[in-house]
Amino acid sequence: MQLHELKPIHKLKKGKRIGRGGKKGTYCGRGVKGQKSRAGRKLKPIIREIIKKYPKLRGYKFKAKKEFAIVNLDTLERKFNEGEKVTPEILVEKRIIRKIGGKVPKVKILGRGELKKKLEFERCLCSKKAREKIEKVGGVIK
Repeated sequence: MQLHELKPIHKLKKGKRIGRGGKKGTYCGRGVKGQKSRAGRKLKPIIREIIKKYPKLRGYKFKAKKEFAIVNLDTLERKFNEGEKVTPEILVEKRIIRKIGGKVPKVKILGRGELKKKLEFERCLCSKKAREKIEKVGGVIK
């Protein structure tokens, strides 16, 4: 069977045309009064009610949340060997950090603890203290 060979089995049933006289009686099946009984009715959009519940604050307050995974130098000292490369993907593999929303997060390295191994850092942000300690040992930050 091909797409062009498909045909409906039944004829389309036409919708009920209400409010045009005939045998439907006084209110034509629409009930009595109210928004749904009127001609050309427009129901309220639900989203408007949700928006109205929020407090009215002046100015533009929306700021995108920056999610960073934070790693300290003492953790890297324990988990990595001399001369290894440190990237966000490798940190996820070694289970030092977790994915955020199914994506590998940006990583920031902080200077808590001591580092005695030369490590190579790629695509990682570093604090001033961490950068000093890494460069002091002979590590590379790209």
